[in-house]
Amino acid sequence: MDVVTIILISLLAIVILFPAFLLIWLYVHDRKQDEHSVLQNYPLLGKMRYILEKMGPELRQYLFHNDREGKPFNRKQFEYVNKAGKYQSSLLGYGAVKDFKENDYYLANSMFPKRDAELKVEEQPTITTQVYEVKEENLFNRKEKRKEMEIKPSLLSDEEQVILGEHTVREPFYLKGLIGQSAMSYGSLGENAITALSKGLDMAGGTWMNTGEGSISPYHLKGNVAIIMQISPGLFGVRDEEGHFSFEEFKKKTQMDQVKAFELKLAQGAKTRGGHVDGKKVTKEIAEVRNVKEGEDIDSPNRFPGIDTAAQLLDFLQQLRETGGKPVGMKIVAGNEVEVEKLIKAMKEKDIVPDFITVDGGEGGTGASYYELAYSVGLPAFTAIPLVHKCLESFQLRHRTKVIASGKLITPDKIAMALCLGADLVNIARGFMISTGCIMSQVCHKNTCPVGVATTDKKLQEALIIEEKQYRVCNYLVTLRQELFELAAVAGLDSPTKFTQDHIVYQSQFRAFSGWSDIGEKAK
Repeated sequence: MDVVTIILISLLAIVILFPAFLLIWLYVHDRKQDEHSVLQNYPLLGKMRYILEKMGPELRQYLFHNDREGKPFNRKQFEYVNKAGKYQSSLLGYGAVKDFKENDYYLANSMFPKRDAELKVEEQPTITTQVYEVKEENLFNRKEKRKEMEIKPSLLSDEEQVILGEHTVREPFYLKGLIGQSAMSYGSLGENAITALSKGLDMAGGTWMNTGEGSISPYHLKGNVAIIMQISPGLFGVRDEEGHFSFEEFKKKTQMDQVKAFELKLAQGAKTRGGHVDGKKVTKEIAEVRNVKEGEDIDSPNRFPGIDTAAQLLDFLQQLRETGGKPVGMKIVAGNEVEVEKLIKAMKEKDIVPDFITVDGGEGGTGASYYELAYSVGLPAFTAIPLVHKCLESFQLRHRTKVIASGKLITPDKIAMALCLGADLVNIARGFMISTGCIMSQVCHKNTCPVGVATTDKKLQEALIIEEKQYRVCNYLVTLRQELFELAAVAGLDSPTKFTQDHIVYQSQFRAFSGWSDIGEKAK
């Protein structure tokens, strides 16, 4: 027998015997374990079941869900953000992939829309960005190249700009755009993602970046974007070594030029308790920024220490406003009309009105929460927004504050609808995450984000190239603004600031449509 034959027989034996040995070992191992019943009775088939179960989210996302079935965002929404970020475009062919028989909100178009020349939009100076150009697209490969491009910023005119704290503080916050980044902390997101966001938002201009409850990190300041610093019950960034509120630390933050406003966080849509960051994410740097211990879980209380009533909260807010001289607002989750009314009634009685109220829908996202909170607590954005808006109106306070809406508002049509329902401004978190590379793997709480967005793992973050992602962030935001103006024009308006209840209808499968009065009833 020659050497070649011996080698072939040996290789054949390995190919046959090794898999057989592995299967026998798995069979014996699973029969002896006492944790999983299915593996005891059906060792090999049971193992296959667990493998498929583990792969389930990916299989559903890429193979089994249709284009509008996926959650929290479907494939069409995910595709929109990516196309806007990479190509600064949202073109599609052959029409919408949607069942128009479903109950849904629709924008009311005008028979005589506004022409471009009639829009109150500021298009100078242009923004130098980079977009991808597809050279060739085949089944197994796509050739595309990044190129430099000048795009129009689509900012609000001076007369249409939104002002926070116009009559309450020494340094009001002037906003030339209606869309900003919702609260995302350094720690929940890694330094590369925060840096890309900061630089991209700065390039787009006319926007803001909410720090989330994790205080101001060096990475939030990498771009010269306006900052809204969030203050949570954990008091990160404005507390002393014992964890008590520190006016001295607060004053330091007010003296930072980039910090334009502060937000008191009462609750977040996906977690109406305090925030949580897993200890695996708490690096030395994060611990220093938040003034906590490295490597330990961070759990902030579900309300501010020593503040038990709406009146006490408003007194604290006013104290911050007077001390810092900058706008102060609050972030709430609306649970029902009674609770919202109590809060706004207290504003009326004390004559203390926040400069803005962020209304976070119960469908909002988060880096880490708990099932019972994310699935079952808090009203969705399109119910909560009109509820808060109408309650403010009933107490004659609507003109004294601005409403910032958030909760899955990642496309221009949803943003326009939020404005129609009573919002003045819109916050986006997950849309900006997707623009930095997020693939919705839903492991934000494990520090194992495969694309380096929601992780502090240095190696995983290497995949997130700041220089490239900053352009996608900028392009996504500018595309949203451009198309928001386009929707305003279609509705017969010269600015998206003029969307009202008259520009939205609700189609029911039982009735042709219902207007604002019925929408208002649904909010109750």
